[in-house]
Amino acid sequence: MGSVIQLKNKINNSYFQLKNSVEDKLILVEEKIKSKLESNVALVQKMTDYHLDTGGKRLRALLTLGSAKLCGYQKGTRDINLAACVELIHSATLMHDDVIDNGSIRRGKKTLNKIWDNHSSVLIGDYLLSRCFEMMVEDGNIEVLKLLSSTSSKIAQGEVLQLQHKGEIDMLEETYLRIISAKTAELFAAATKVGAILSGMEPREKEALEFYGRNLGLTFQIADDTLDYNSELKLFGKKIGQDFYEGKITLPIILLFQKASSEEKEKLKKIFLNDNKEEYDLKYTLSLIKQYEIINKCYQKAHHYINLASNSLSVFKDCEEKIILENLTWFSLSRDF
Repeated sequence: MGSVIQLKNKINNSYFQLKNSVEDKLILVEEKIKSKLESNVALVQKMTDYHLDTGGKRLRALLTLGSAKLCGYQKGTRDINLAACVELIHSATLMHDDVIDNGSIRRGKKTLNKIWDNHSSVLIGDYLLSRCFEMMVEDGNIEVLKLLSSTSSKIAQGEVLQLQHKGEIDMLEETYLRIISAKTAELFAAATKVGAILSGMEPREKEALEFYGRNLGLTFQIADDTLDYNSELKLFGKKIGQDFYEGKITLPIILLFQKASSEEKEKLKKIFLNDNKEEYDLKYTLSLIKQYEIINKCYQKAHHYINLASNSLSVFKDCEEKIILENLTWFSLSRDF
């Protein structure tokens, strides 16, 4: 038992190790974001200040900084600027997400759209994206500009694809992977590849870090979707059943539908077609998930992407940064925040 606890601590520590290894630069990323979001329009300033106060793991920014460090970047502040840029894209998509999903809580606090309104939240998300594109142009690297603008486009398409399949309980697993690849994994892949681009690495290293980021992103989203149905865990800012009440079809529901009996399938269909789901609907769904051991099956799927991500780093020489990024691949499955 002791060795299991030690392994879990080592895995959880990988996030903090990455954060500590680039702490000085992360502080500058926060300052860059804050300065970029300054506005003479009172409501814009008020809403962006509130957004910044909600915090976040800054995982995507950390991946850009960590990847740049792995690649030996020492040329200036481009890693700081582009890490801030990646975070702004992420924040903008969260604001748009909350409007689409009618979300009310994020990171343990009320969402912007709940405090103000949907119109303001959409426009603030657009404001963040516009600031991000300014920074991309200022960087002056065409490859970076092409990558991040393409990533923004793919994220938007992923949102539409998810909306198109909302409530479709017999969704193919392949469709689900297309959605989370576009919505989540693309930005992870861009965050890590940017670190290689600004370091002037060869295509082999760029592709390796892009592949690492994409598979890390898939792992992260599968884990996040699984946590929504894991009643054994209570995480800060993560309310059990949030995706369920919003009618999102995620991996746990897809795998459950594959295993369920004909009678159970019909009942699940009715539940997910109903916009007004009740607590007993969630309890019924959770009981089936436990019965068919769906949580374990989801984590088994995630392990596949963990291995792909970790193995992709073999092109880099052994060093502290490489070890941290390898351990980080397990962080999503073991995190408790």
